[in-house]
Amino acid sequence: MSTQLQKAKLHSIDDGTEIEFMFNPNMLSFARSVKWQAEQGNRGHNSSLPKVNFSGVDPYKLTINQVLFDTYETQKPVMEYIKKLKKGVESPDGQNKRPPVFVLEWGGKRSFHCVMTSLTYKLDMFLPDGTPVRALVDIALQEVEKENLPGDRQSQSTGNNRQTDTRGNRSQGNQGQPTPPRPASQASDF
Repeated sequence: MSTQLQKAKLHSIDDGTEIEFMFNPNMLSFARSVKWQAEQGNRGHNSSLPKVNFSGVDPYKLTINQVLFDTYETQKPVMEYIKKLKKGVESPDGQNKRPPVFVLEWGGKRSFHCVMTSLTYKLDMFLPDGTPVRALVDIALQEVEKENLPGDRQSQSTGNNRQTDTRGNRSQGNQGQPTPPRPASQASDF
């Protein structure tokens, strides 16, 4: 067992980018929900409670709160670290592509394949010229299967790749094209 400090990091399996935490988290908070479907009008024997049926398990959600990034000693903008994190909640180049899938690594363990579902950061220390040099970051991650990674927003079954629906004539429903997401602001320093 190594006694050398190992830093936690998020490793993008899409492009190999690593986001190394300056300071390791002091807590990892995991949560998971189970879905139960209550049947209306279907009551148990001698009970006023509805009958419930198991309908699935949600993926684990991991929250890492108050991750500290501090560049005061180097006098460099802390936003260089935050910009890397922001890529986890933005569509690359404003296209219909999904944000990256990450693996949480810490101490040589690569065990949590995930997507970032939320990013919150607070800038709380500035140089005299207004340059932010410290940030507290909260990150919410959701587990994904490493063998069945999430796809992009746009379906891959278009044009010649589209298969015919053999289940009979069905209404096509929404005929409109999806509105492309607004490109992420490249000019913002925050």
